[in-house]
Amino acid sequence: MNSIQDKVVTRLQRLGRGKVVTPKDFLDLGSRDATDQALHRLVRSGTLVRVGRGLYHFPRVNGRLGITVPPDLDDMADALGRQVGSRVAPSGAVAANRLGLSTQIPAVPVYLTDGRSRKVRVGKLQIQLKHVAPKQLPPGSPVSTAVFQALQFLGRDAVDDHIVALLRDRLTPAQRHTLLRDARYASDWMATIARRIAASDQISDPGDPHG
Repeated sequence: MNSIQDKVVTRLQRLGRGKVVTPKDFLDLGSRDATDQALHRLVRSGTLVRVGRGLYHFPRVNGRLGITVPPDLDDMADALGRQVGSRVAPSGAVAANRLGLSTQIPAVPVYLTDGRSRKVRVGKLQIQLKHVAPKQLPPGSPVSTAVFQALQFLGRDAVDDHIVALLRDRLTPAQRHTLLRDARYASDWMATIARRIAASDQISDPGDPHG
C-alpha cells in the first residue's frame, strides 16, 4: 500500500498543486481498491481534499493570504469528464469569461459534453454538464476549443482588433501555433481570426504548402 501511495504522491507532485484528480488517473499504479485506499489515506493526512464523489483536489495555498485556493472550474470539469470517459469543453459564455473577453460570469457555469447531461455540486460550486452532439466538440487542443467556443459566443461582428489583441496576449506562442493548426476544424471566419492572432509570430499555416 505504501508503495502505491508513494507513487500517487509522486504523480500528484508532477501534475502540480491545484489539480483535481480521480481514481482513474492512478489505475495504472495498482488495483482500484488499492488506489482508493491510497487516496483515502492521503485525504486523512491532509495531502488531498475530497471535493466530490470520486473527486480529489491537490490544494495549493495562496502564500500572501495563507488560504487554500479553490479548485479551478476547468480542472473540475475535465475531471468530471474523465470519470465517465466523456469529452468536455467550456460553453461559449464560460470560455469568453475565462479568456477575459467577457465580464459576464454565468451563475452556473455550463460545460458541453458528449456524455449525459447533469448538474454537479462541488462544495459551493455548481457545474452543469450539457449533452451536445459530438460534432459540437471539434477535435483540437483544449485551449483552441475554448478560443473557438468564445469566438462563436461573441459572434463574427463583435470580434474586432481589440479582441484579437487580447487573445494574442492571453495565449503563449505555443498555444497560438496550436490554434493556427487547429483552425482547420473551425469555420472560415474563425480560421481567419486564428491566423490574425498568430500573425505576429510569423509562423506558417501548417495547411499551407507554400508556408
